[in-house]
Amino acid sequence: MQLLDTSMNLLNTSFSMVAAHSAMPTFLAQVRPANATDNAQIWFYVTMAGIVFGLAILLALFLAFVAYGKLWFQGFMSSADVSLMSLVGMHFRQVRPSTIVNAKIMAAQAGLDINRRNGISTQRLEAHFLAGGDVMRVINAIIAAQRAGIDLDFDRASAIDLAGRDVLDAVKTSVNPKVIDCPDAQKSGKRFLSAIARDGVELRIRTRVTVRTNLAQLIGGATEETIIARVGESIISSIGSSDHHQDVLENPDRISKAVLARGLDAHTAFEIVSIDIADIDVGENIGARLQADQAEADTRVARAKAERRRADAIATEQENKAGVAENRARLVMAEAEVPRAMADAFRSGRIQVDTNPSSN
Repeated sequence: MQLLDTSMNLLNTSFSMVAAHSAMPTFLAQVRPANATDNAQIWFYVTMAGIVFGLAILLALFLAFVAYGKLWFQGFMSSADVSLMSLVGMHFRQVRPSTIVNAKIMAAQAGLDINRRNGISTQRLEAHFLAGGDVMRVINAIIAAQRAGIDLDFDRASAIDLAGRDVLDAVKTSVNPKVIDCPDAQKSGKRFLSAIARDGVELRIRTRVTVRTNLAQLIGGATEETIIARVGESIISSIGSSDHHQDVLENPDRISKAVLARGLDAHTAFEIVSIDIADIDVGENIGARLQADQAEADTRVARAKAERRRADAIATEQENKAGVAENRARLVMAEAEVPRAMADAFRSGRIQVDTNPSSN
C-alpha cells in the first residue's frame, strides 16, 4: 500500500510536469546553440518540448503500470474488460480498484454479461460503490441467483442493497426457505399463542412458519414481524370460531390450512410456503371460570338487593312504630280533653244535675 501511494504521488508530479511544459522554451533558450538561426531555434524548441512531453507520458505510464499493473494484468487474463486508464481514474474518484476488478473478474468467470452498454460495466460498479453499496455482495448475490435459476439483474440487486437489505441473504432464503417461530420467544417473551374456542377452553399453540424471500417485493415489503403478527392473529381467530376445542385437537391441520388460505404474505417480502403446528396444549377452562365469576357477581348483587329490601322493611317498621306512638299520644290528649269539656259544660250550665229525681 505504501508503494501504491508513492507511485501515485510520482504520477501526480508527472502530470504537473506535463501541464507546465509551456515554460520549457525559457529553459531551452539557455541551452540553445549561440549560432542557430530562427528556424533552427523553433525546431529545436519543438523537438525538446516533444521529447520532454514524451518522457513525461512514458513516466506517467510507467508509474501507472507500477501502481496498477498487477490488477490490470489480472483483469486482462480473466477477460474482465478493465483498462489501465480506468484504474488510474478510480484513484482520483476515490474508488477502491481492487474491489471493482475482483467484482468484474467474478462476473466474467461466472458468465454474466459485462459489456459496457447493457451489462455489468465498470462504470456501473463504480457508481454503486460511490453510492455506498457493497459491490462484492451484489455480485455474489447475482451469481447465486443465476445458479439457482432466479431472475435477478444488477439494477434490482443494487437497489435491494442500497435499500439496506441483505441481498445475498435474500437470495439464499429464496433457495433455502427458513423457518420462523410464531410467536418468537426471543422478541416477544412468549412461548405459546393463547386462543379460546367457543366452549370456553383455552388452547396454547406454537407454530412454525416456513417462508422464502420474494425478491419482487423485497423493496418496500413488510418484514418477518408482520408475518408473525398476521399468522398469530389468524390462528387465534380460527380457533375462536371453532365450536369445541376437541375439534382443533383432533384436526390441527384444519387450522393451518385455513390460515394458509388467507394469503397472509400479501405486500410482504416473503412467500409463505407452509404453516405447521408444532405444539398444542389444553389450558384453563376460561368459559367455566368466567361463568363462576359471573355467578359470584350475581350472588353479590342479589345479596345487596336483599340487604336493601331488609333495610327498607326495617325503615318501614320504624315508621309504623312512630305512627302508632303518635296516634297514642293523640288519644291521650283527646282523653284529657273530655274531663275539661265536662267541667266547662257544668260551669256554663249546659249540663244540669237533677237534685229531685222523680220517684217511679
